Amino acid sequence: MAVTVTVAVAIAAVLDRVFAEPPARVHPVALFGRAIGPFDREWSHPVAVGTLVAVALPVLAAGIVAGATWSASLVSPWVGVGVAALALFSTTSLQMLVDTTATVVSATATDVETARVELRALAGRDPSSLSAGEIRSAAVESAAENLADGLVAPLLAFALLAPVSLPLGAGAAAWVKAVNTLDSMLGYHHKPVGTVPARLDDAVMWLPARLSALLLAIAAGSPGVLTRVGTLARRPASPNSGWPMATLATLLGTRLEKPGHYLLAAGPDFPDTVVATRGVRLVSRAGLTAFALTGVVVWF
Repeated sequence: MAVTVTVAVAIAAVLDRVFAEPPARVHPVALFGRAIGPFDREWSHPVAVGTLVAVALPVLAAGIVAGATWSASLVSPWVGVGVAALALFSTTSLQMLVDTTATVVSATATDVETARVELRALAGRDPSSLSAGEIRSAAVESAAENLADGLVAPLLAFALLAPVSLPLGAGAAAWVKAVNTLDSMLGYHHKPVGTVPARLDDAVMWLPARLSALLLAIAAGSPGVLTRVGTLARRPASPNSGWPMATLATLLGTRLEKPGHYLLAAGPDFPDTVVATRGVRLVSRAGLTAFALTGVVVWF
């Protein structure tokens, strides 16, 4: 059992490295996003609808993935491993995150307008008036936050349940990804239906956000930095996203800011291209460490 679960993690890591993401037309997260779409409107009882959506849709996603993995395992344990690996590959993202962030950072040195366009794939803010330094700040912030949301959270869910049952582990990763996708699509103040999904995401992401901060500190060879980031980590309104962002800002000795929302002043200036590139490398190293540690945990 331990061998097959570890192999599933290894296959998912290789798929991420080679392909970055499944094709958009068949990406399970994109398909799930389409299922969320009809709920993104005004309702007479938005909290009730939001509660139903937050409970039912992630459970449905988890059930489909767990059921597919279980059915494949009946054919052969290794077929089940393949399906679980595909599920984990679909619910995690490291290479695409690193590549996109690196593209934005590189573009700020030569073509700020292109950097603004590319930033839209990373950060949910209007880039039209951002300076090159502010664009690099947004890119680094998003890379740190998405390390937790898009990689550590589903890997943690998988690691907790896969040693018990491979279908349960795959289903747990899908459940976490579904919760996070609901929050990213509905969890805004101007969308009343998103209140419950947002609060659920806050609860689910509490541990992954802090583990991501630890992974960044380990990747930099400075685990002691975590004793110095608490004040900065509480600056953003989110109870979680500040931890990986503040840790990365402190490791880089730079300033990260979302105007009108928060300022993480671990340094006097916005990151230049050298500093931002170092930040991308740290996120990449932390993500690879997350894959490796997941493989070790499920092995034992």
